Amino acid sequence: MAQEKIVLAYSGGLDTTAIIPWLKENYGYEVICCCIDCGQGEELDGLEERAISSGASKLYIETIIVDFCDNYIVPCVQAGAVYENKYLLGTSMARPGIAAKLVEIARKEGATAICHGATGKGNDQIRFELGIKALAPDLKIIAAWRDDKWNMQSRQDEIDYCKAHGIDLPFSADQSYSRDRNLWHISHEGLELEDPAVEPNYDHLLVLTTPPNKAPDKEEYVTMTFEKGVPTSVNGKKMKVSDIIKELNEIGGRNGIGIVDIVENRVVGMKSRGVYETPGGTILMEAHAQLEELCLDRATMEMKKEMGNKLAQVCYEGKWFTPLCDAIQAFVKSTQEYVTGEVKFKLYKGNIIKAGTTSPYSLYSESLASFTTGDLYDHHDAEGFITLFGLPLKVRAMKLQENNK
Repeated sequence: MAQEKIVLAYSGGLDTTAIIPWLKENYGYEVICCCIDCGQGEELDGLEERAISSGASKLYIETIIVDFCDNYIVPCVQAGAVYENKYLLGTSMARPGIAAKLVEIARKEGATAICHGATGKGNDQIRFELGIKALAPDLKIIAAWRDDKWNMQSRQDEIDYCKAHGIDLPFSADQSYSRDRNLWHISHEGLELEDPAVEPNYDHLLVLTTPPNKAPDKEEYVTMTFEKGVPTSVNGKKMKVSDIIKELNEIGGRNGIGIVDIVENRVVGMKSRGVYETPGGTILMEAHAQLEELCLDRATMEMKKEMGNKLAQVCYEGKWFTPLCDAIQAFVKSTQEYVTGEVKFKLYKGNIIKAGTTSPYSLYSESLASFTTGDLYDHHDAEGFITLFGLPLKVRAMKLQENNK
């Protein structure tokens, strides 16, 4: 009988490295590692040698950066999807794309199961597993940290386990921040951040962004263009979305843009404190919002805000591959038909300051907005409008007067 195969979502860190021999020892699987490149950079260096030496039969390194940008980031930017008013969904947006690629590799290899190393306290276990269930309900899912056969409770336990299996790895038991990085952002949890009363040590913590107080004393101007809600250029240079985000990360990072310190509500019910760096994403979201101010009418803006909040929740909870998510995206896409134009702003020590927005589809009319009377608006028209608009208030006040005599 052929040995069953399992695809392991492999980051190359200590957890997923220890899982390789653990899966072979406890389940007898042939372990196929799959590392998904969402733009985490140098973290991918040396992974193949590490995975093979740890007992994996092979390692896939699958790049989904363009897919991540075009099919997950852009819809969230267009929707203005922000979780709990602060979190720009950097980790959340990447998970459905990773789940889809894991399923693809599992099908290619004829695997019967997928394993991940997300902990039993976090959101990622939900995101990975809901994505896999939606795309491949027949595949078994093994969550090592929730498995009864998993007896390791610390980094030192994992290091000892690897050494006992002849795996000598360059990891130490020293505690450090728990981080997740991709093209859009980097997140930080742990150490002093576990106490909300303690100020983050930004000089030690930050990776992508300069602390605002150490950013240049000079403003930096940036110009962006959009077509139908999709960014197309930065400072006159046309680029694909992934390159625009890279460029904005550089620009925003040196100007102290995009640092968020948040205590958020996890899906599993607990609160957690983390610091997110999203320099390019913060600029992109703000630039898009500035353009929408010109191009969308009030009623559409109001409904779109509700849809954006809902998409943020759907994405955060791992429900990307659902009819609701598809429906929200369809609505949002319809609102972007005329979100085309140019946005100019200046960056200064963590701030994004407007410097002019233009669009051929702008709904702003200077003749209407000015204090002079134009052909389209007669000041006297407001009197009848206010009478009708305020009628419910007046009727209620009259009734209260009658009953209080």
